[in-house]
Amino acid sequence: MIDDDITLASMLGEYLEGEGFKVSLRHQGTAGIETIRHGGIDCVVLDVMMPQMDGMTVLRHIRQISDVPVIMLTARGDNIDRILGLEMGADDYLSKPCYPRELAARIRAILRRTGNGAPASPTRHELDQLVLETETRISSWQGKPFELTATEFNLLCALLDGVGKVVSKESLSEIVLGRAMEAFDRSIDVHVSHVRQKLAKLSDCQIVIETVRGIGYRISFA
Repeated sequence: MIDDDITLASMLGEYLEGEGFKVSLRHQGTAGIETIRHGGIDCVVLDVMMPQMDGMTVLRHIRQISDVPVIMLTARGDNIDRILGLEMGADDYLSKPCYPRELAARIRAILRRTGNGAPASPTRHELDQLVLETETRISSWQGKPFELTATEFNLLCALLDGVGKVVSKESLSEIVLGRAMEAFDRSIDVHVSHVRQKLAKLSDCQIVIETVRGIGYRISFA
């Protein structure tokens, strides 16, 4: 957990440890980045509003060195921070002040989806020359590494479970984010946009993610 509010971070840390998590607290962005750089971190809870180095800057540095899932703590109702965080590679967000129980639930959902729980079934997804191995969390295109964040990997898996079929945004939110879709929630749309951009950069890639207006998304091979 990277948060300059020592009192709040300590309180949340104590609660999470009581729920069975092993928690490391860092109160400056640089210290948090160095901890992540050394590995062994399964999930990051990152506050947006911090002095010296704000959460968005910390997130940018994290994404340069790791695809570890990141939950952003944003000011209540601050949709700009939420969308910006998602655009920069955050996996989920939670408004401050947050309920410790909800934070624990969000972390558990992310850990289940990133291989620290039971592996998803099937264990391999393929479309054209795109391969996703869910047990090892390895993704590749034409046999070469294809870099995805944890949430982008899960999103592609969810779409590939039903190639050619429409998957609703509500279902994707439950499967990919581990929570019900909220009113005016654009989280899934932002993650889909990221995946589209990455697919567009692949050589000879004809995989498309179509928007089905008012319903959700469909992945297909053009």
